[in-house]
Amino acid sequence: MSIPLLALALLPTIVLLVHIYRKDSIEKEPPKLLVLLFLGGALVTIAAAIVEIVAEPILDRFLIKDSLLYILIENFFAVALVEEAGKYLVLKKGTWKSPHFNYLFDAIVYAVVVSLGFATLENILYVLDGTLTTAIMRAVLSVPGHAFDAVYMGYFYGLAKQAEARGDNEAKTFNLRMALIAPVVIHGTYDFLIGSEMLVVFFIFEVVVTVLTIRHINQLSHTDEPL
Repeated sequence: MSIPLLALALLPTIVLLVHIYRKDSIEKEPPKLLVLLFLGGALVTIAAAIVEIVAEPILDRFLIKDSLLYILIENFFAVALVEEAGKYLVLKKGTWKSPHFNYLFDAIVYAVVVSLGFATLENILYVLDGTLTTAIMRAVLSVPGHAFDAVYMGYFYGLAKQAEARGDNEAKTFNLRMALIAPVVIHGTYDFLIGSEMLVVFFIFEVVVTVLTIRHINQLSHTDEPL
């Protein structure tokens, strides 16, 4: 990989990390914790790749390859569920009992950092064998896509922690489930629309998600409150 391509692979991560760190306006998170979450997210990339390699021949055996059902199951379960579940496990293991997790927006920061760890290593691997076009498309779509998924994971994750603080176990359980379900649905839809070549619908979907997510981040940053 050339140095310009490597720089392009890393640039979206740097921009998004700086942006989300700045949005955490009340109390910054310790760099050591963020580095560990980032590295944990990167390790999930390897684990997810192994699971996806194992899942592919299983799908090939029972489904018609490249059929709409095949694409749907592959993207929602073999890819989105596997990847988001891995990120979720790193997030919960690394932050749920942390004394630094004391504001709602902290959950957004943690989830985005984990997701960008995943996206960065994945992006480097793609660009390694790709072209400048691949690097640009992934910088514009794929890396921000992972970060946007993480915003919704973090949102519900923060609500779950808040529910625990007030002793509401039912709300805690619901929001922890949604912290996984929401990003899987968004991630799976993103991949399914590309895989099924519904490109017009994909770009409409991407614009809507981008606008809503940016508005959501700004609102949560401005209304942040202690747990």
